Amino acid sequence: MKPYFLFAALLLWGSCNNPKTIEPTTAAQTIFRVSSIQDKIANLQDAQNKEVLVVAHRGDWRHAPENSLQAIQNCIDMGVDMVEIDIRETKDGHLVLMHDETIDRTTNGKGHVKDWTLDSLKTLRLKDGLGVPTAHSIPTLEEALLTTKDKILVNLDKSYNIFDKCYEVVKTTGTLDQVIIKGAKTREAVEKEFGAYLDKVYFMPIIRLKPGSKGVVDDYIKHRKPVALEFIIPRDTVGLGTYFNDIRKKGTGVWVNSLWPHLSGGHDDERAAVDINTYQWYLDNHVDIIQTDRPGLLLEFLRSKKLHH
Repeated sequence: MKPYFLFAALLLWGSCNNPKTIEPTTAAQTIFRVSSIQDKIANLQDAQNKEVLVVAHRGDWRHAPENSLQAIQNCIDMGVDMVEIDIRETKDGHLVLMHDETIDRTTNGKGHVKDWTLDSLKTLRLKDGLGVPTAHSIPTLEEALLTTKDKILVNLDKSYNIFDKCYEVVKTTGTLDQVIIKGAKTREAVEKEFGAYLDKVYFMPIIRLKPGSKGVVDDYIKHRKPVALEFIIPRDTVGLGTYFNDIRKKGTGVWVNSLWPHLSGGHDDERAAVDINTYQWYLDNHVDIIQTDRPGLLLEFLRSKKLHH
């Protein structure tokens, strides 16, 4: 019997005879060619690339604690293009991954991140999505970036006000070309507050679609063309596809979040979990970067359309 047939037979026997066998996570269900970090960077920089970039919100948090190293690694393994992580500062000036200001929801501890030292935080356990403590601990930004290095793009959220400190870690870990930061401010405000870094990392403005937002977009594209614009779309809008297509023709990518209905005009991940073709709305409207809470499902859809490796 050839080795690969023997291996397959053993796997089948094990799944049938081991009552403790569990269903594999999305990351392991199907093997695809995972694009290199150079491919991911090139795709990010090319707003007219036909492939859609997939961003995993707080990592693969359905199969590991949010903002954990395992949640990041799962995204790398399944071929996600970018992972979004949240940064907070500890009492003793260290940078850690944590979405909330407090550690109450996601760990077995209590209190504000800023009131804990790193050593103390490291004694805590991260909780899973059901609130059960796990074996995972709170990662530092350095640990997270070393995990992502040369493998996946990174969006640092909650980092705008402490990016001078974040930048030093990004620089030290050699991940400058992989990191995107963002902020919901005008170009003039960003240049005043953040100007020293704008030529060293990718900056993405956040734009809430409303009267007057087009002027902010036009100003950015004219004076400091961003690699992408993140759009908040409270409700579906006629002509959205034409507008986004025009932006991409000018060399800027279009990022939309499928996380919740009020961010994507009702075309969210939970609706897609019932009807996967919900994601077609993003393609019809020329969105080329999608941040999702269901990276496995979105990858399945895009790969069926030959829009992702």
